Amino acid sequence: MVEPSLARSRMVDVQIAQRGVRDSRVLKAMREVPREAFVDPDFEEFAYEDTPLPIGKGQTISQPFMVAYMIEAADIDPGDRVLEVGTGSGYAAAVMSRIADHVYTIERHASLAEIARQRFELLGYDNIEVRAGDGTKGWGEAAPFDVILVAAAGPGAPPALQEQLDVSGRLVIPVGKEADGQRLLKVTRTGATTYEEEDLGGVQFVPLIGEEGWAERPQAGDDRSAVVAPPSRGQSLPEMIAAAAEPLPDFEDPAFGNLFDRFADGRVVLLGEASHGTSEFYRARAAITRRLIEKHGFSIVAVEADWPDAAAIDRYVRHRPARSMEPPFRRFPTWMWRNTDVDAFVGWMRDHNAGLDDTTRRAGFYGLDIYNMSASIAAVLRYLDQIDPDAAAVARQRYGCLTPWQKEPSTYGRAVLTAGYRKCERAVLEQCQELLARRLDYTRQDGTDFLDAAQNAQLIAAAERYYRIMYYGGAESWNLRDTHMFETLEHLLDTGGRDAKAVVWAHNSHIGDARYTEMGTIRQELNIGQLCRERFGDQAALIGFGTDSGTVAAASDWDDPVKIMRVRPSHADSYERLCHESGVPRFLLDFDRDKAVRHRLLEHRLERFIGVIYRPETELRSHYADASLVRQFDAFVWFDKTTAVTPLGPEHVRKDVPETYPFGL
Repeated sequence: MVEPSLARSRMVDVQIAQRGVRDSRVLKAMREVPREAFVDPDFEEFAYEDTPLPIGKGQTISQPFMVAYMIEAADIDPGDRVLEVGTGSGYAAAVMSRIADHVYTIERHASLAEIARQRFELLGYDNIEVRAGDGTKGWGEAAPFDVILVAAAGPGAPPALQEQLDVSGRLVIPVGKEADGQRLLKVTRTGATTYEEEDLGGVQFVPLIGEEGWAERPQAGDDRSAVVAPPSRGQSLPEMIAAAAEPLPDFEDPAFGNLFDRFADGRVVLLGEASHGTSEFYRARAAITRRLIEKHGFSIVAVEADWPDAAAIDRYVRHRPARSMEPPFRRFPTWMWRNTDVDAFVGWMRDHNAGLDDTTRRAGFYGLDIYNMSASIAAVLRYLDQIDPDAAAVARQRYGCLTPWQKEPSTYGRAVLTAGYRKCERAVLEQCQELLARRLDYTRQDGTDFLDAAQNAQLIAAAERYYRIMYYGGAESWNLRDTHMFETLEHLLDTGGRDAKAVVWAHNSHIGDARYTEMGTIRQELNIGQLCRERFGDQAALIGFGTDSGTVAAASDWDDPVKIMRVRPSHADSYERLCHESGVPRFLLDFDRDKAVRHRLLEHRLERFIGVIYRPETELRSHYADASLVRQFDAFVWFDKTTAVTPLGPEHVRKDVPETYPFGL
């Protein structure tokens, strides 16, 4: 067993500081307080894992990161008087006592309160007072408080606690009934009767029981067991995963798609991938999507691809007239969509749609991404040439300031640092607004064409900004891109009507909730998965994909030729290694089916992300990130050994396809 002081130091460095907690007083206190002294002896070996642990009475000791995060959010200063509601083990109160002048803590279970008091006495923490009682009513005789911290989720911020705040005092409390729908709220008292609120993001806590909280017995279906399930002492975590895993049949077996019917009642099903060049990920997504389209009424396939290129595929699969343009997906990385697996799925979509007499029920193929500014400009101009030549002439003048960089739009970012980019930005925005303003006139002629042209106009405006800000660095360019992709998805659903349902194909980094990876906790990045959960709630299903080893189609650098590379076996500290050691070669892991597994996988570990670039020689630094798998996704699909996609070449051109075949060479 690792020496506790070393484990504690690693906990602070890896689980807390690296994930964004910066307050030096909080970090110092976390290094000082021995967490192993606040858990039952049977759980000491788990004391420094970043996970809640059971302490009896259906309560938990919160995960270390959440303790640090909440204390930092409360902004505790030396000399502050702090009230904690929900003493539990006493760990959080002990940490706060190393910073504040005095800590008052209330626990509704008298036995837990007494155990905590004994721990404080044994450790010599003499600035903490404990009482048993209803914490939702506060501690009136000790008020006012500079800080109140609540360690359980209530229906809202209890009025009694707000009233016991001093002016400028801070209350930090999780609110919400459902375990997956709770939010961390910060309430600051600004005056005698005035307060300000700040939403600090999604969390997961046991319920706050009391007069101003929830009733004594949680309602059925609250799923509280996901929070308090203890680690298994009889099985290793890989063995627990093996027991919970649902083996996957062959892709061609109808039973493969049937396994995903459980997600079909939602509005959006997001299907990930751990790399952009793995055949099994594409084939699995195709099998799942076929089932959702055929049996569950999904009609939108929205992919991480450029809108203009995907539009050519959409015209082909929906049997609409082709436009004169070069074959789609000719830009790097061509193999991402010009591969044999996508080609087979596109052929299936066309055949499926051919059997539908009602053309409005035909499934469409749409691109969400922002990159292809040059093709977007061409699509808007081509449309305006046909519909409104005068508007096309004006648009050509306005887009002229972009044309020097169309073939290599990333250079536009360099130019705008010294050029008058604001004038160009106003021009593309004005053109987008004018096109949208003419919607009523244009839709009378061809509503579907208008959707295509309007989306391209919006894309140009967004891409202009994207290529500009990417040279400033930071999270803004990523956030702009994913916000654009999410808004495109919303636009497709709105256009499809109230009953429209979409399948999204994108990388795990886009569809896994960013709030539970270092993308969100450290880099302040958001993504489509997070935005879908915030917009659609439990009507969005986020499904990640992973692998241990095999081959992948990727490049060594941007615009380099594609190569078939060997994927290194997964890192020893990763989720992928746990899945590999389960011994199940391919499976679906539904995190709602086994609460014990869900609990154990709450702990943050490394997760691998391979995009179109793969650098095996620096894999740990280049391709792994810290994440909580079960909060990032609703389910996980595993293929232990995988193979690279096959890029389309001359040998794959079929003779029996129409001239509109989009992957012609």
